[in-house]
Amino acid sequence: MRASRGPIGDRRRPFAESQGWVRTILAVVIRPRLWLVAMRQAARVARPRWWRHLPFLPLPDKGYLRFRLETAYGDRVAPRPADLVSYLEWCRSQPM
Repeated sequence: MRASRGPIGDRRRPFAESQGWVRTILAVVIRPRLWLVAMRQAARVARPRWWRHLPFLPLPDKGYLRFRLETAYGDRVAPRPADLVSYLEWCRSQPM
């Protein structure tokens, strides 16, 4: 179910979304054992030739990311920090 989108809700939503992403990224930053795994996974989902387009970061395609997050979380935008940590721990345990 979507949240109501009044004039105040529209202005607050981007801030709430960015807070969710910051918490999620911090969950990895405080776990050095996951840094290499996180970089490897980021490289795997990065847009092809990401270095040729602004913002010059290995980010996934917006459509792909939106699809993956919507199928996993519905209307939530940012994954739960514990979910990302669990996923990276699982990736770490798999043979390369």
